[in-house]
Amino acid sequence: MHDRMPPVDSTVQRLRDLPRAELAEEIESIVLKKFRAVLLMDESEDLPLDISYFDLGLTSLRLTEIRQSLERLLDLSINVNVLFNEPTVAHLVDHLTRAVQDSSSQES
Repeated sequence: MHDRMPPVDSTVQRLRDLPRAELAEEIESIVLKKFRAVLLMDESEDLPLDISYFDLGLTSLRLTEIRQSLERLLDLSINVNVLFNEPTVAHLVDHLTRAVQDSSSQES
């Protein structure tokens, strides 16, 4: 077995094929992993989903890095307003879940 990440296309396709509840769980997991890494949090540390990530210590520069990483990973364009208008992980996960679903329904 190789520990390499699957190509983006296969990750995106796998996500697009998931039912909404599972898709939301997967996206939440991806987003939490990115935020924990940037905030230098341990995997076991709790990251509140409903508190502004700026209150947790995230800077707009780091948020831009997360945005770019998520755009590549999910093959989406993330409007910067989404990140600043409702700056919680829960809102971001909900937005990304809808965006992935919308992009898969457009391809059908």
